[in-house]
Amino acid sequence: MSNIAIIAAGAMGSAVAKVLVRNGCKVLTNLDDRSEGTRQRAREAGMQDASFKEIGATCDWVLSILPPSDAFAFAEKFLRESATSTRLAGTPGPVFVDCNAVNPATVHRIAALFADSPSTNFIDAAIIGGPPENDYNPTFYASSSEDSLLDSFVGLSKYGLKISALTGEGAGVGDASALKMSYAGITKGTTGLFTTMILAAHKSSPATADALLHELHQSQPAILKRISRVVPPMVPKAYRWSGEMSEIGKFVGGGEGDIYHGLAQLYSRIEKSGKPEGDGKDLEVLAKFVAEAKKI
Repeated sequence: MSNIAIIAAGAMGSAVAKVLVRNGCKVLTNLDDRSEGTRQRAREAGMQDASFKEIGATCDWVLSILPPSDAFAFAEKFLRESATSTRLAGTPGPVFVDCNAVNPATVHRIAALFADSPSTNFIDAAIIGGPPENDYNPTFYASSSEDSLLDSFVGLSKYGLKISALTGEGAGVGDASALKMSYAGITKGTTGLFTTMILAAHKSSPATADALLHELHQSQPAILKRISRVVPPMVPKAYRWSGEMSEIGKFVGGGEGDIYHGLAQLYSRIEKSGKPEGDGKDLEVLAKFVAEAKKI
């Protein structure tokens, strides 16, 4: 059995924990200052609340699964609060696996924190896909400068995870994150593009949005079908996607990166529209467009 910590017990983290617990692992997390909803997810997944000192003393792996904006601060906090942990004699310290949607420059900054730690190793990882459910598993792509460390992480596949090592010419820390940026830039980027143009058409006039809908149906039915599939589940995730788009913008760089900084603003706009203090108009426009698309 392996002791694994997952921070935090969000939708992805708790679902990954459930897979690990089901396959015989002990999974710890830290629930300090967490909401009742997060605590409930942790309980349902079989996660056990623990201090960072206890996690540092007993866990073999620490998987950081957080919103991108929290990734660096958490790594600093974990190193600081686990510094006084005492391991059993002869046992190596935990391996810290950053699984967050951050750009390679950010992950190199995080890795540098662990370069000065004599007791904690580091792996760059990226989760591509949604939370595991039933027979579905997302893929953890992982990269490291140490092949033996990477092999050990791939070994967690025996506990139900789907893990793929990024190896080959030039592969190392930063490459898993670069893959995540590239993939999300395409998938979530196109969702943002769809959303932007639906809202822009409606701003011109509802008649324009209606004409856009019918023209897509006639000339681009595959795109309209994709809009119907990807826009609704985006709405509750917009708060996370905004930060991810900012990371992708930094990854791309230059004027091209401005595309993704613009999409970060778009997703922030969607998030605000859905808040209690928001007017909800953007969400109404998107919901109506999707509903009509499903009818024709």
